[in-house]
Amino acid sequence: MNIVKFAAVATAIALVGTPAVAKEEKAATAITLPTPKPGMGQVVLFRPGGMGSAIKCTVREDGKMIGRVSGNRYYVIDAPAGTHTYTTKTEATDTINVQVEPDETTFVKCKIAMGIMVGRPNLSPSTEEEWTKSAPKMKPMEVEKIAAEIAKDEAERAASAGAN
Repeated sequence: MNIVKFAAVATAIALVGTPAVAKEEKAATAITLPTPKPGMGQVVLFRPGGMGSAIKCTVREDGKMIGRVSGNRYYVIDAPAGTHTYTTKTEATDTINVQVEPDETTFVKCKIAMGIMVGRPNLSPSTEEEWTKSAPKMKPMEVEKIAAEIAKDEAERAASAGAN
């Protein structure tokens, strides 16, 4: 091989990487979920991409905002063991009952279907296998941003309760 061809091949390998490196990089991007806190369970809310990717799926329990996910995002919620009823609403409301077990992870998927004025959210139980298939495209919601949105939501709810 002459020096020009060798340099071109070396440059191509350096730019593209070898298949082994590509596999290692892909493996490095796999999402590792935290383990649940001792005695607690956790719920992974995730929203695969698709219709209405700009619409956020705000999830509430007993009226209180507990999380929010937009397209190709996920959010992990710590939850005590027991049955939890989660709701989400745009122009329609959807509800799901989730049985949380101590030291286990439960998965809940939010999809957005077509609505009249805005997309309609749908919460459904999911599996670890379904999560694993979606996870390579997922990014976490920013914890600090969600915390600020929850605090703002609580302040607005308190203000409206005080006005009544």
